[in-house]
Amino acid sequence: MYSNYFKSVGKVFLLLLFSFHFTSKAQDFQLSSLDGKLRLFVKHENGFVWQLLLEEEEVISSTAVSMTMDDGRVAGSDAITNQKTHAVKEIIRPEIPYKNALIIDHYNTLELQTGEGFEIQFRLYNDGLAYRFIDYLDISKTVQSEILQLTFPDGTKTYFPEEESMYSHNERNYLHAGINELEKGSFCSLPVLFETAKGAKVLLTETALHDYPNMFIEVNETQKLQAIFPHFVLEALPDTIRGTDRNEIIAKTAEYIAVVDGSFEYPWRVFIVGNDDKVLIESNLAYQLARPNVLEDIAWIKPGKVAWDWYNDNNIFGVDFLSGLNTETYKYYIDFASANSIEYVILDEGWTKSTTEILGFNPDMDVKNLISYAENKGVGIILWVLWKPLNENMTEILSTYKSWGARGIKVDFMQRSDQAMVSSYEAIAKEAAKFELLVDFHGAFKPAGLQRTYPNVLNFEGVRGAENNKWTDQITPAHNLIIPFIRMAAGPMDYTPGSMINAGKDDFAVNWSRPMSQGTRCHQLAMYVIYEAPLQMLCESPSNYLKEQESVDFITQIPVTWDETKVLEAKIGEYLVVARRKGTDWYIGAMTDWTSRSFEIDLDFISGSYDATIMQDGINANRHAQDYKQLKTSLAKNDKLLIDMKSGGGFAAILKAK
Repeated sequence: MYSNYFKSVGKVFLLLLFSFHFTSKAQDFQLSSLDGKLRLFVKHENGFVWQLLLEEEEVISSTAVSMTMDDGRVAGSDAITNQKTHAVKEIIRPEIPYKNALIIDHYNTLELQTGEGFEIQFRLYNDGLAYRFIDYLDISKTVQSEILQLTFPDGTKTYFPEEESMYSHNERNYLHAGINELEKGSFCSLPVLFETAKGAKVLLTETALHDYPNMFIEVNETQKLQAIFPHFVLEALPDTIRGTDRNEIIAKTAEYIAVVDGSFEYPWRVFIVGNDDKVLIESNLAYQLARPNVLEDIAWIKPGKVAWDWYNDNNIFGVDFLSGLNTETYKYYIDFASANSIEYVILDEGWTKSTTEILGFNPDMDVKNLISYAENKGVGIILWVLWKPLNENMTEILSTYKSWGARGIKVDFMQRSDQAMVSSYEAIAKEAAKFELLVDFHGAFKPAGLQRTYPNVLNFEGVRGAENNKWTDQITPAHNLIIPFIRMAAGPMDYTPGSMINAGKDDFAVNWSRPMSQGTRCHQLAMYVIYEAPLQMLCESPSNYLKEQESVDFITQIPVTWDETKVLEAKIGEYLVVARRKGTDWYIGAMTDWTSRSFEIDLDFISGSYDATIMQDGINANRHAQDYKQLKTSLAKNDKLLIDMKSGGGFAAILKAK
């Protein structure tokens, strides 16, 4: 009935401009996207309830939103005192262009102020909706709860990254099920994807997350979806039960979720919406709604590729020294990076005296000498660091690393998502920027806008990536084709591609020290075009890469930032074909699940003629996943490109303008 009510109202009027003062307690509002395909209906009466239609079909049936404060105020409970709508069209030029060097930020907005000091803002884009609350009351207060209750049309399914605890790395598989099939009390981290019975996609995430806890989505007792949040942490203790130095026991929490001092802009709740799976890859909404860059000098921020040690367990061979956590091994990594124009090498876990004594070296590693050695070879060093000791002594540690000549830090094992942890991410980003250090957040929640505000934050994990190959068989080609549609919609992801030991469906085996990947060699190569990561790893042992120089030469030509992105073919969990431009050159990546697929791609998006280097699955890739073929040819605008992928396969092409 509620849905039908809004549909009938929508046929009567289209309200784009408000010019009168409201006196009624209950009021209805409507807003349309610029292309007219999305329509938002808002009802105000003791809070706000809204509904979203895509091309006259319900995609979100009803959403109740509000906030409750310790001073008794409830957002939206009082009468509306002021309102306005207007259209905005601006240009955003990202400091670090994850997918586009130019973003047109074009939307219609509805802003409603209520008597208790709150404002709710809605922004409606052609590719989605966002809303947030602002509290203008300039006092100290606590947020008791934030209300978001979601109802979708009957038959809606979800890709649900189910969590066991809010204390989590946020590295999850996606449970694909009907909403009505989810267990009561189950909950997930963001982003989460919903798919209506008619095929419309709705992805929920958040951005502009500052000094406020992460949102999770829970199935409540009535089988509805609602927001839940980690409570404010009053006491966190070392995890002596398991004897680990990287986990904590949350010993005591408050009844509230956040402490706020003064007026406050709460995070944007972002819904990316469309009938085509392509929108989930192409959308920039999470970036558009993030707070802009606050750094004055960003010239020192250099994205690039990284030779990474931990995945391959420092397992190098064909040398005259024992490989492992020692100076000789890391000089080998540095020599490999320098010879292949790879910008960085990570010294991952093991370089410090201990995981908690992070100002001292492993006695087998001369870290200062390694950094100097790398600098002389044009390679930057990034240092892995445990979050807890860093958080306790941030300035001394970062200033020391800077004095050694390090270029960045990889911060690991945060795991918490409460207000204090969110604030710690930002404090680390800010302090690292003072010392001109890049940041990669590992063991982290998803990106939520911090990478725009502090562009030295280049990457986040929060994804079940390639490192899981060391202990599980769940990193399948289908999984690899779910994460770009969901997790990557929030921002860059540290999946860590580049495996050279590739296996078919029946050949894969878990191996800690010599891990392999599922799918073909070209499935891995395509990730360098498809997966967004301004710090992009090469996970394999340099010794293996040296046996696969043709693949290395191909990988190192692919940029890590982009001027333009086009999705050519897309179906979540099954296949994806993406074209990206850098300058005048184009790069095309394609991946499939365990089903062999072919596509004939029109090249009408390019101009002129190009020299093309193509890496495609070999004729025997179904039997031997490392089989591939390199082709060199010429391509022009009127040509068609045939993409033929074997089971678990991939395809990658570099088109250099003539």
